[in-house]
Amino acid sequence: MDTKQQALFIIFGGTGDLAKRKLYPSLFELYKKGFLRDNFAVIGTARRPWTDEYFQEVVREAVTAEHESEEDVANFAQHFYYQSHNVNDTEHYVTLRKLAQQLDQKYHIGGNRLFYLAMSPRFFGTIAKHLKSQHIVTDNGYNRLIIEKPFGHDLTSAKELNNAIGSYFTEKSVFRIDHYLGKEMIQNIAAVRFGNNLFRSLWNNRYIDNIQITLSEALGVEERAGYYETAGALRDMVQNHILQIVSLLTMNMPASYTESDIRREKLDALKALQVYTPEQVKNNFVRAQYTGTNELKGYRQEEKIADDSRTETFVAGKLFVNNENFAGVPIYIRTGKRLAKKTTRIDIVFKDIPKNIFGSAKLGKNILTIIVEPKGEIYLQMNVKQIGQDFGLQVQKMDLLQVKDNKVQIPEAYEKLILDALRGNATNFTHWEEVAYSWKFVDAIRSTWDQQQDSLAEYASGSMGPKVADDLLVRDGHKWVFTVNGEEN
Repeated sequence: MDTKQQALFIIFGGTGDLAKRKLYPSLFELYKKGFLRDNFAVIGTARRPWTDEYFQEVVREAVTAEHESEEDVANFAQHFYYQSHNVNDTEHYVTLRKLAQQLDQKYHIGGNRLFYLAMSPRFFGTIAKHLKSQHIVTDNGYNRLIIEKPFGHDLTSAKELNNAIGSYFTEKSVFRIDHYLGKEMIQNIAAVRFGNNLFRSLWNNRYIDNIQITLSEALGVEERAGYYETAGALRDMVQNHILQIVSLLTMNMPASYTESDIRREKLDALKALQVYTPEQVKNNFVRAQYTGTNELKGYRQEEKIADDSRTETFVAGKLFVNNENFAGVPIYIRTGKRLAKKTTRIDIVFKDIPKNIFGSAKLGKNILTIIVEPKGEIYLQMNVKQIGQDFGLQVQKMDLLQVKDNKVQIPEAYEKLILDALRGNATNFTHWEEVAYSWKFVDAIRSTWDQQQDSLAEYASGSMGPKVADDLLVRDGHKWVFTVNGEEN
């Protein structure tokens, strides 16, 4: 298969932070590796009155690193063009169409177009409509729409947004990006589960005691305060990233590693999520907000945050996926800002051995840990004999994969996902039905919280959240594997 791709990228929001930090460096990596070379161009659009020359300088600055070839950077940036654009102005789309046609001919692209909407979702429907009505969508190549989260703020708004886009683009041509699905260790979940008979046999409620998912961030809301105040941790992290991870951990084995088969199994897992009643929400989910220290501001002291805000910056919960293999297995989740350490990790805690033949020797738990970030690592906690004359036991960690020892550079998530979109492979993107079932689960929690104005706890910046999050596990006889100082229990 020819690795070189032919495509015209039109990036709405081309002057934004996402474009500069993620999209342009990812495109440059694809360029250096030969996936993009001569037959591609990029049009950046936004309201700012930039020129092509200034835009290209911005791109050069975004991709230039210490060891980059100046020639590669210069040649890459020459493929970038800019159009000042008001997404509500039909005439601007006429100008955009003319520029797109010129670049298609200049770079021999063949009508392939990838529209990246790196801006507020409220503009998605308007942009989709104009792309179709002003014939920027071509007849002689593919037309794919990549959209960023948030995809609505509840199920109703998500349906409205989906209908607005679906009037002009088919579901097959819409790529809803969740960058967690592009991370190497998240993609390793399928490899570990279905590529090893050891784990395939044990990956069920007969052997797994509980699952723990932690997505913790050390920073506060920073420059995202305006968005975060309207979203909160539940909508920002649980509805998308965490529930996608849950679906990968609990789905049944697909018939094949193909987009359609994996999507079918992920969707079945999300359908099996137990949607809680208000009383069950109260018993199984907690929310909290970080408070300040001498060095750090509390959430309510951040800029653009109301001093009486009740927006949660932390969520912890227990959920269940009631399918054949996972019914009865508690899945504990937590995510939050201003926590002790930035990490994304999954801990699969296996059940204790029914009988301990070693007398007073304490058996540690078998735990499979997948560390997604800051470094990719997978290890298995096991009991082994201590070295020496006496028969003592100790816990050891067997490294299954350690990325730091891998000489191959690990691609950034956006790089992998953009290449997937170029190839038309939506395996690691989110289907509309997945979005809908995720919102259905989250809406039950959100509506309950909105009616319970007294249920917002507090936690100190630099901790791992409030005590009530620990209590969720303690009452079941469990505890978090990952603790406040970064050590495992």
